Amino acid sequence: MSQATHNQAIALAGLFQAASLVEQIATRGMVQQSNLETCIRSVFVTNPDSTAEIYGGERALPVSLGTGFRHLQELIDKDRSKQNQDVIRYALSLLHLEKKLNKQPELFNTIAERLLKIEQQAKYFNDQENLIDNAATLTHPTIIANLASLYQDTLSTFKFRIQVTGEPRHLQNAENADKIRALLLAGIRAAVLWRQSGGKRWQLLFFKSRIRPAITDITGR
Repeated sequence: MSQATHNQAIALAGLFQAASLVEQIATRGMVQQSNLETCIRSVFVTNPDSTAEIYGGERALPVSLGTGFRHLQELIDKDRSKQNQDVIRYALSLLHLEKKLNKQPELFNTIAERLLKIEQQAKYFNDQENLIDNAATLTHPTIIANLASLYQDTLSTFKFRIQVTGEPRHLQNAENADKIRALLLAGIRAAVLWRQSGGKRWQLLFFKSRIRPAITDITGR
């Protein structure tokens, strides 16, 4: 298995995990905190030594991206439940949106600059030297709200918008709405990784034979 395929599997797991958490908040109003922290943390890791480092390192992947790898496996196994249909729709929409973003480098730079400012703001809530070591800080409501605002000011300006469906009482909750937008931003981060590792949308048609061994290699399942 090539390193590129390995990295693509990680990127797809990150993408599907963000999409899954969006679905969970929209339908249930809650998610596992550690999964949320993994996704939000990934947005702030901008100069990693490896793709795995973005999600906590190679050894952490089976746990940190466990939800994402599970959805990938279910996709391979052709689980067509309503939940998975929504997760797949969000994931494909994020890939499409990232493709549009990639054609607008100025907007991409704006997002990078805003993220740097949000990271500086996050340090006010952190008592550790390395902010990334304290992922809980990055999910402080103020930081989540700032990420949501960033998504609204940039990616929500495209004509193509991701339509999130679920329970109105959950979607109308302000904190849930912020988390969904922040997670969509994390999904875009994963989509960027997918492209940077050589992933193409058409490859998803044939990814079963390529990605399944990578999932087994990473998760041991």
